[in-house]
Amino acid sequence: MTDMQQDFETISMQVMWTRLMAVVEEQAKSLIRTAFSSTVSEAGDLSAGIFDVEGRMVAQALTGTPGHVNSMAEGVKHFLAKIPADTMCEGDHYITNDPWLTSGHLHDVTVVTPAFRRGELIGLFACCCHQVDIGGLGQCPDGKSVFEEGLYIPIMYLARLGEINGDLIELVRANVRSPHQVEGDIMSYMASNEAGGRFLNQMLDEFPDASFRDLATFIIERSRKAVVELIGKLPNGIHHNTITTDGVDEPVTLKAAVEIRDEEIHVDFAGSAPASKFGINLVMNYTVAYSAFGIRAAVAPDIPNNAGSLEPIVISAPEGSILNVQRPAPVSARHIIGQSLPDLVLGCLADVPGIQVPAEGASSLWGIQMRGGPEVSGGVDHMANREPPEPYDILFFNSGGTGARARLDGLSATGFPSGVRALPVEAIENAVPIVIWRKELRPGSGGAGRFRGGMGQTVEVGSVDDSPFAVFAMFDRVDNPARGRAEGGSGAAGTVGTRQGKKLKSKGKQVVGGDDRLIVEIPGGGGWGPAFERNPQSVLADVVAGLISLDIARRDYGVVIGNDSAVDLNSTNDERKSRRTN
Repeated sequence: MTDMQQDFETISMQVMWTRLMAVVEEQAKSLIRTAFSSTVSEAGDLSAGIFDVEGRMVAQALTGTPGHVNSMAEGVKHFLAKIPADTMCEGDHYITNDPWLTSGHLHDVTVVTPAFRRGELIGLFACCCHQVDIGGLGQCPDGKSVFEEGLYIPIMYLARLGEINGDLIELVRANVRSPHQVEGDIMSYMASNEAGGRFLNQMLDEFPDASFRDLATFIIERSRKAVVELIGKLPNGIHHNTITTDGVDEPVTLKAAVEIRDEEIHVDFAGSAPASKFGINLVMNYTVAYSAFGIRAAVAPDIPNNAGSLEPIVISAPEGSILNVQRPAPVSARHIIGQSLPDLVLGCLADVPGIQVPAEGASSLWGIQMRGGPEVSGGVDHMANREPPEPYDILFFNSGGTGARARLDGLSATGFPSGVRALPVEAIENAVPIVIWRKELRPGSGGAGRFRGGMGQTVEVGSVDDSPFAVFAMFDRVDNPARGRAEGGSGAAGTVGTRQGKKLKSKGKQVVGGDDRLIVEIPGGGGWGPAFERNPQSVLADVVAGLISLDIARRDYGVVIGNDSAVDLNSTNDERKSRRTN
């Protein structure tokens, strides 16, 4: 092959790679359009992607969470081990929610569908989506084993030769509180994967001489090479970091050692806390998912995410630790710890030349899961002449502030590292009988610094009909707020309580009276750099925007702002530092 032919071949592959990204985007859009639950259709708590016949992830949709995407990257191989490729047929669909094989808890359902072209298996489409209810206790850390946490579906046929497994669907419906929604979601997962297969064939029709196998190999090898080259520019060495999360009955210590070795990065979590008796444990798949995401975000953020770009990042955690639990440990609320892992590994890389990492952020999503109806009220109507409340379950996501960066403030109310969007208030209130009385930025919650941490939120929610409701608390950074970096200040810690002044636990199922409201104050991100070095005009802008008070401007930044918004611009950093410390 001449150099010109080789260049043309490379360009053609790049064009098809871009076209393949459009295929998986359409797969994800099909899922969003057809899903019954708002966690998928509104929040994007999902993943969608295409795999080769060896189970290697070739491309993923942009919409999706690292916990789903990177777990699915490992999970499809387990499907192939149970159902070999040479036994797959057109019209087949396979399903599981096994936490140890896919995304870490029973609430995530994965469906895999083989894609055929002219009767030949050429690849696999897969999606993984969150189910608000999968039976059992509900999503909270209260369970003492996975068997208490809901319905457990092993890898099995969801459909065979185009015929739905009706027995499985009947079993699922009998074990969940919202059977119509759950069944509809599962059907949407199949529809999405089938759409991906159609779009892939349409793409290959445009390139009649192309082979998907060759394209997959090109993408994976090119991505791996790009990441290896970037790692090779970093100095070899071992870097350590430790963080503490709130835990349930006691704090949880997480330790990481990140070793840069020529062509790979090894993350070792030896020394981390042992498994918890509560459902905040992680399976290895989920630990790999979020720690690999953190490394990739710092080292190779522009390289597409696939089996090739993930391969040079090697993760290990001691078996039996909280980051690598074995069956049947409870795992329902595994995201609380898992979404702290990017902060942990980024902290390891903070002193590596050529890498700039942000301060710590709120990290874990503050998902508010509420349940109402007879299961909560005991079937008793406490108000005369009224029908008993209808049962409902709702989960809506809320995010705190991200950590400040070396040159920019942190982002407020932003889902990092999860990438999950907040549900619109209107969608929540239309779906279930609750009212969100407040959902607003939380002034003063961003850590002070040359660059300020992002702001958290305050959310206040109650029942429409004055009936009690249960809240399944899964909140962190109440006792251990996000730390600043390079002398930046910590973000504000979170709080959980009610309008009537009752303090609630940050984890576990609790009931709020119908005449009361739940109020959560979501943590802010840490600051970056000394606060007295912040531009006084930026401090003034924060005051004008209502993000900080005049007292905070003086106390944390040493900036005095007059009643006419005049700022003393002539103060030296030493003068501002003196005001701040005094």
